Amino acid sequence: MYSQITANKQRTVLLMTIFFALILGIGWFLGFYLGYGMEYFIFAIGFSVVSALISYYTGDKIALASTGAREIKKEDNPKIWRLVENLTITTGIPMPRVYIIPSQALNAFATGRDPKHASIALTTGIIEALENEELEGVIAHELSHVKNYDILVMTIVVVLVGTISLIANMFMHGRLLSGSKRKEGGEWIMIIGLILIILSPIVAQLIQLAISRRREYLADASGAMMTRHPEGLARALEKISGSKAPLTNASAATAHLFIANPFKAGFASNLFSTHPPIAERVRRLREIVI
Repeated sequence: MYSQITANKQRTVLLMTIFFALILGIGWFLGFYLGYGMEYFIFAIGFSVVSALISYYTGDKIALASTGAREIKKEDNPKIWRLVENLTITTGIPMPRVYIIPSQALNAFATGRDPKHASIALTTGIIEALENEELEGVIAHELSHVKNYDILVMTIVVVLVGTISLIANMFMHGRLLSGSKRKEGGEWIMIIGLILIILSPIVAQLIQLAISRRREYLADASGAMMTRHPEGLARALEKISGSKAPLTNASAATAHLFIANPFKAGFASNLFSTHPPIAERVRRLREIVI
C-alpha cells in the first residue's frame, strides 16, 4: 500500500521535472540561441498562469454546472450524506459539498481547489447500481483526490501545457522568428530546436496524460487505505466498466475529473485517455495488503 503511494508520487515528481526541463529548453533556444529576447517567452508564461488561476478559482463551478449537478443536503439523501460524512470524519478533512448528477451513467468526480473548498458529485446511476461498500470505495477514491491536492497538481500541469503550446503556436506562426538575430553556424542546434518546438505540444500532452493516470492509481490506493477494504472499490470499478450508459454531459475539459473515462472505450480512447485501464486498476487493488 505505502510503497505504491510513494512510487506514484515519485513518478509524478519525475514527470513534472521533465515538464520544466522542456519549457526551459524551449526558452533557452528562443531567447538565447535565436537572439530574439525573452519577451514572448515571459508573455506566454504569464498568459498561461493567469488562465490557470481563473480556472483554479472558478473551474469547480463550471464543471458542476456543465454536468447538471444539483447540490443536496442531508435530508435529501441521508444514505449518501452519511457515507461521505463518515469518511471525512475518519480522515479528518472538512465535509465537502455533495452533488447528484441526473444521469444513468455510472460515474463520479470530485473538484475544488483545496479540502476547504471541495465538492463531490455522483450520478444517480452509480448510487442505484452499487452496494454500500462499493459506494464507499468510490467516495473514498474521490475524497483522496481532495486530500492529495490533485487539483493543485493538475492546475500546475495546465499551466505548463498551456505555456508550451502557446510558445509553439507563436513560433509556428512566425512571430518569434520575425527579426530574430540568429547566430551563424550551429545548424544542428537549430534543427534540434525546431524539432523540440514542433513536437513539444504532443510531448506535453502525453506527460499530462501520464500524470493524470498516476494520480488515479494514487487515489485508488489512498481510497483503499481510507476504507481498509480495497475489494469494495475493485468491485465498483468492475461495475462501472460494464456499464454502457453514456455520460452525455462530459467533455474533454472535465474528463480527467471522473473516476472512470466517461467516453466510449476504444484503442484511440484508451491511448489518449486520462485514466489507466480499469482492469489494471482492479488488479492493483486486489494485490494490496492492508
